[in-house]
Amino acid sequence: MPGKVPPDELFAHVFERTGEADVDETVLQGPADGEDAAAIDWPGGDLVVSSDPISLAASQVGNLGVHVACNDVAASGADPRWLTVVVLLPDETADLEAITRDIDAAASEVGASVVGGHSEYVDQLERPLVSLTAMGATESFVPTGGAEPGDAVLLTKAAGIEGTAILAADFAADLEVDSETVDRAGAFLEEISVVPDGRAVREFATAMHDPTEGGVAAGLLEIARASGVRLEIDREAVPVREETERLCAAAGVDPLRIFGSGALLATVPGERRNEALEALSSAGIEAATVGTVAEGEPELVLDDVVIGEPVADDLYPLWAAADATE
Repeated sequence: MPGKVPPDELFAHVFERTGEADVDETVLQGPADGEDAAAIDWPGGDLVVSSDPISLAASQVGNLGVHVACNDVAASGADPRWLTVVVLLPDETADLEAITRDIDAAASEVGASVVGGHSEYVDQLERPLVSLTAMGATESFVPTGGAEPGDAVLLTKAAGIEGTAILAADFAADLEVDSETVDRAGAFLEEISVVPDGRAVREFATAMHDPTEGGVAAGLLEIARASGVRLEIDREAVPVREETERLCAAAGVDPLRIFGSGALLATVPGERRNEALEALSSAGIEAATVGTVAEGEPELVLDDVVIGEPVADDLYPLWAAADATE
């Protein structure tokens, strides 16, 4: 089954195999459950580092690769500044020109410089694989695991932004959805970056996280697990766009359980909630309060449903079904 390696396997094989990280005093944040970025103490403040691959996207792989990697840096309170890029191509027919053109444009959009990387052909691949490492500096690193009881939980933009665009691109032909809705949903890819969101809310945030695979539900659970708290969420308060509702209903998937890049989750002290929302609004970013942080088992409570196990993305079975019919 494709998707993230489960937390149990990460605890067993990854988190305690980190070389000298445990004794290196410059490592402020190393590998941990729910944490997508590392933080390193350096003369310019906290250096935030995050790596992410893009392998499923058939188009705009360069654009998505930059934004997904930079989003993790932005969700840690930093401005992305430097990128290294690894591009693996299945053969000479792969469009390296288009990939690097998209990388260049996306990097310029977020204000980051491509400073190195590697490219090669790997004939075992069926499609290009792009992996980027993003780095940025901040005076105050914001972890995933900083949420505290009494905090308010905010979500910028809406749930399922990236997933909606994927549904429009990969599955619209098989769904009973009008073409105008599909066209609007496809344009959601232009909203994948959360760099402006992070910049607007970071001074208030105790924790930030960008929901990717598994959507908003997975992102909320990851904050709960990383912080050791209980997140109580009102499903009706979670913004879901009309295009997302229509495509998800037609595909039989949950808007809160599909790829969520483009939104940012943040927890802020309850007494600063209005300030944070006003800062986001002033930056032209829609946001909503979707719940609260409470003491208790590290789990997500979505209305009356308690979620404690990792959330699988609802789009994976759709891809599997499509592959089976080819």
